Amino acid sequence: MTLIEAIILGIVEGITEFLPISSTGHMIIASSLMGIAEDSFTKTFTVSIQFGAILSVVCLYWKRFFQSLDFYFKLFVAFLPAVIFGLIFNDYIDALLENVAVVAFSLLGGGVFLIFMDHFIKEKTEMTDDEISYKSAVKIGFFQVIAMIPGVSRSAATIIGGLTQGLSRKTAAEFSFFLAVPTMFAATVYKVYKFYKSGIVIQQDQINLLIVGNVVAFIVAILAIRTFIGFVTKNGLKAYGYYRVVVGVIIIILMICGVDLKIID
Repeated sequence: MTLIEAIILGIVEGITEFLPISSTGHMIIASSLMGIAEDSFTKTFTVSIQFGAILSVVCLYWKRFFQSLDFYFKLFVAFLPAVIFGLIFNDYIDALLENVAVVAFSLLGGGVFLIFMDHFIKEKTEMTDDEISYKSAVKIGFFQVIAMIPGVSRSAATIIGGLTQGLSRKTAAEFSFFLAVPTMFAATVYKVYKFYKSGIVIQQDQINLLIVGNVVAFIVAILAIRTFIGFVTKNGLKAYGYYRVVVGVIIIILMICGVDLKIID
């Protein structure tokens, strides 16, 4: 992996991780077109730079993380379903991660749902984090489980879950960001641990690339979150639905054309 490739993947991670457009789908396209998808370090790199994206949430909303213990308890109960189902269905999820077609059709299906979502789910009154009940937090957590299917998008699933519980677009998006912190941190630690157990030694130049990737992901994610909150509050998620459909179609076309697309796992 070159420095330019590391920067490109950092940008892709920063933009897509918190938007409802599936970071997995975009990583497939970016890494495959650059010809580095099958490299073992690339797989570790794409997971490790999630740490930079996590820090962007903590940086932007640091005051919210000191508001109350109740806030952490709600995040914990929302996080639990992903942990339980992830451990139970780990092998099945890994099998899905090898199927690019699943990603493509998940993007398409999820995109169509977002386009017509306003007809199914009506935005309700503004609700703060403190007003989210534990029951609602658990339900949002189960929506996050759906995102274990590659291409669904963790952000899309949890935002939709929040909207079904009566949250406004803004509050649903922000709770999705907060829930990403423990979820992505756990996934990052687990994947890095698996890489460590494989016995592969990371070289100094690779460590430098990891630093660059995390810094780029951190900066870009801050910009993406700020832009997304304002946009989704005013316009909803329909535009992201159209975008998902386009990306899904692009992946299908690339598959038909014989481009060797690989899932980053």
